[in-house]
Amino acid sequence: MHAEPLSLSMDIVADDAVLEGNLNCPANAFGLVIFAHGSGSSRLSPRNRYVADQLNAAGLGTLLFDLLSDDEAAHASCRFDIELLAQRLRTATRAVGNIARERKLRLGYFGASTGAAAAILAAADSDDACPIEAVVSRGGRPDLAGQHALSKLACPTLLIVGAVDLDVLGLNRQALTQMQCEKALETVPHATHLFEEAGALEQVAELARAWFVRHLRATAQPHQHTR
Repeated sequence: MHAEPLSLSMDIVADDAVLEGNLNCPANAFGLVIFAHGSGSSRLSPRNRYVADQLNAAGLGTLLFDLLSDDEAAHASCRFDIELLAQRLRTATRAVGNIARERKLRLGYFGASTGAAAAILAAADSDDACPIEAVVSRGGRPDLAGQHALSKLACPTLLIVGAVDLDVLGLNRQALTQMQCEKALETVPHATHLFEEAGALEQVAELARAWFVRHLRATAQPHQHTR
């Protein structure tokens, strides 16, 4: 059956917060990538929107949504609460679960900065009804997910770091040693934390696209989630 393109704004109810989201699925998409932005950012992040556009062009649906309400985002205690951010990501995943099942879309997470830690934490305990099949981290802090989540994480995970973002690169290398899943660390030459250098974000998008296409296509073997 031919799946028509789908583009809609949605409100995701999480606890007492209503989170705004933007869902885009190209015709006959084979996967859906849910974005988790970093501290101080939102669903309108220009970097994440650029990556999302590149994923859409490759046949992947995307959901960009606000992890926090405006009131919550004003408080650092919320912006750096990885458990809270991971729970919001799980809530958003369930919110698009019916669409994913109806369209047979395999799910992935793309996390930036603190959002990457939330993505790893959420993926490590993903719902069997909405299993996460791949994770990509952009300039992320996977270490903030904690050793337990890193060792429990089962789905293929790609860490992308700017080559001159030395502190974050070191933290990613440490986190990589604690992960037992299929994993890779890619550095973008001459790039700093925000990948603002010429061509850097394009390389991020290319790496992410290749990882998600490889692991979310229907021909890939469904991942076994262990408890």
